Amino acid sequence: MKTLITGGAGFIGSTIASACLDEGLKPVVLDNLATGRPEFVEGRDFYRGDIGDGDLIDRIFTDHPDIEAAIGCAALIVVPESVAQPLRYYEANVVKGLALIGHLLRNGCHRFVFSSSASIYASGQGITETAPLKPLSPYARTKAAFENALEDVAHGTELRAVSLRYFNPIGADPKLRTGLQSRKPSHALGIMIDKYLAGEPFPVTGTDWPTRDGSGIRDYVHVWDLARAHVAAVRRFDRVVPGGPDSYRAVNLGSGTGTTVLELVKAFEEVTGAPLATVLTDRRPGDVEGAYPDIGLAGRLLDWRPRLTLQQEIADALAWVEHRDSVLDVPGR
Repeated sequence: MKTLITGGAGFIGSTIASACLDEGLKPVVLDNLATGRPEFVEGRDFYRGDIGDGDLIDRIFTDHPDIEAAIGCAALIVVPESVAQPLRYYEANVVKGLALIGHLLRNGCHRFVFSSSASIYASGQGITETAPLKPLSPYARTKAAFENALEDVAHGTELRAVSLRYFNPIGADPKLRTGLQSRKPSHALGIMIDKYLAGEPFPVTGTDWPTRDGSGIRDYVHVWDLARAHVAAVRRFDRVVPGGPDSYRAVNLGSGTGTTVLELVKAFEEVTGAPLATVLTDRRPGDVEGAYPDIGLAGRLLDWRPRLTLQQEIADALAWVEHRDSVLDVPGR
């Protein structure tokens, strides 16, 4: 069975492609390499180009008529950049995403797994798929807009689609084939690793939030567990999205419990075996309490729960940082 993976040269898409290979699904990768890495597609069926290029999509299906499903990971994802360049984000994430759907339908591909984002929800703990949407950035709003359109298209055409919503993927492929290509990640663990390696204190911004220990709470999930969920969605697609009134479905992925900043610090110290210097600061403007999803539906539909621990996520992220320069031929961003 072959699966088309758009954005398959990026952090998440390349890890999904590796999981597909390990599970006997042959990935066919499409990526324009704007942020993806050519090193991540070596030895794989790879097409360089844009998801909005209909002629290219037609050629892929001519070359691989046995593609049975598509996984959509191609997107722009940097929140501050989306604030500064909203038009670019809507064009890439919504306009070209819908063009891709049209090209898939024209080529008879009616199964689509969308790599979405739980950033479309408001802050909260134990968020279910029926929670009201409240995206707070242009990036998050493009995800919500595309999901809304995807649902409409699924109900009006032969398309069937499932959106997998998750917050913060961390870690790396446990075999270190791929990992986060950015050398300056903006999520808490990436900053923590940078501070640790530089011998500088890690800032804990706010200690009076209504959480277990007063620090902000975030949802982290190992990127390999996310990749497994995407493979499960393809494998079980016809049961998850049977068609008719059930032509579209959204499913949350995540830890199911969330992780506070102080819990992340403690886990980091357990992995490194050394204390991590911290500095407690006030809340920053725009900071929020944080959120994590209820993942019960993923268990019922996909038979999925995260297998890898927070400590394993941290250990794999640290291992990737040490290994990264031996994989990436040209320095990344």
